[in-house]
Amino acid sequence: MIVKDEFLSKLRRYFGLNLYEVKIWAALLSRGVSTAGELSDIANVPRSRSYDVLESLEKKGFVIMKLGKPIKYIAVEPAEVLERVKKNVQKDAKEQMKRLEELKSTDVIQELNALHKQGVELVEPSDLSGSIRGRHNLYNHLELTIREAEEQVIIMTTPQGLIRKVEGFKPTLEKLKKRGVDIKIAVPATKECMQAIKDLGSVAEVRNTDVNARFIIVDREEIIFMVMNDVDIHPTYDVGIWVNTPFFASAMSTLFDLAWNEMKPIAKK
Repeated sequence: MIVKDEFLSKLRRYFGLNLYEVKIWAALLSRGVSTAGELSDIANVPRSRSYDVLESLEKKGFVIMKLGKPIKYIAVEPAEVLERVKKNVQKDAKEQMKRLEELKSTDVIQELNALHKQGVELVEPSDLSGSIRGRHNLYNHLELTIREAEEQVIIMTTPQGLIRKVEGFKPTLEKLKKRGVDIKIAVPATKECMQAIKDLGSVAEVRNTDVNARFIIVDREEIIFMVMNDVDIHPTYDVGIWVNTPFFASAMSTLFDLAWNEMKPIAKK
């Protein structure tokens, strides 16, 4: 059996199998029905391991064991295997989510919080900063920072950035609004982002600006600013700088307030 290593790598990645499992499974698919010894020879897998591998594949729903002498194995149709894997992934995810939810009410999370609080007290203010690479990581950190806001959130973004923030942050912003947090958003009001502006109308005050910038300030203490234009770069190369410094964040907030007074609300534009 000749199967390219690239194809075996794809099987491992998509189906969560190890190297011996994908070799045995591919060999069985090419035969339909076969014994462990035959599959071992075809797949170039040690015979001492082939039985364990087939038992593992049977538990995962990839093969069916046919009783007899010798014992033979039948390959399950790939489309059916895919559905079984999907169900198993969903089941495992639900169980993992349940365990994580239960963790909230245990002493473990309290001990973790205590460790974190103790660690933060030992950190120098200059250490509470860093660069974040990749838009996915960047938006995860943005949401975490925004979620902790107590008084104010300032967002200056691009039309494309506003659309992404509606998709990713709207539930969080709605919760902040209910807590009485003041949310201000400045964005160039183009046709492509008008629907996003409408979607945020109930949770934030949105004003038009001619300045193309990307930053977020939370409670005049933390600031995250993006160093590149999101139109010019691939999301994986997006970079943000996070700084926890009331001195700089407060100064930026004051400058934003001066510009904000000159901006026009979108409805009046």
